[in-house]
Amino acid sequence: MLEKLPHWLGAALRPLRAGHEGLTICKVEHDGAGLLTLSSPAFAPGGRLPPRFTADGEGLSPPLFWSGVPEGADSLVLVVEDADAPAPRPLVHALVVGIDASATSLAEGAIVADGKGAEGRNVGRNSYLAEGWLPPDPPTGHGAHDYVFQLFAIAPAGDAAIDEAKPGRGDVRDLLAGRILASGLLIGTYSRGEEAPVEGGSGMAAPAPTS
Repeated sequence: MLEKLPHWLGAALRPLRAGHEGLTICKVEHDGAGLLTLSSPAFAPGGRLPPRFTADGEGLSPPLFWSGVPEGADSLVLVVEDADAPAPRPLVHALVVGIDASATSLAEGAIVADGKGAEGRNVGRNSYLAEGWLPPDPPTGHGAHDYVFQLFAIAPAGDAAIDEAKPGRGDVRDLLAGRILASGLLIGTYSRGEEAPVEGGSGMAAPAPTS
């Protein structure tokens, strides 16, 4: 959708950005939480996403690998947001809850609509209110956007409950509240209408911001 905006309009909107402070990892409490190492073989930390994973290509979700899940974790939660969307808050590109705590990866193209979940995990609603991966689609001329992959290892649920069919960002933040044992992030960038190098590489461990 946003690729249809003319370059001049994207450039005019360049100062308008949601901001990293609105990311889920900055909005949930995780004092004392450990660190997860999150990486992708498809792009380096801070590197450009290949078009294959965007609206300019096949629009698949990228492969992800991680380590450092602490003992006692009940499950993992993945949130992907665009911190530079020309909007009041970051755009949600993917939500996945209920990832098995013993898992160490998500395959390329794994983030797809799944109804009420498959194999224990449940793909939630992106900002277009659809299940699955929302391919990066920044306006031409708006500059580079940070797509922030945020992974959380969480403790057992207790009384926590979410929309089982299509959890949204609010459901996920409720799910994370008071339960984060470890977290990590990985940033990929994408832009239109300007030169940007394509990089490959492996991952990063990042300190979890505090709320």
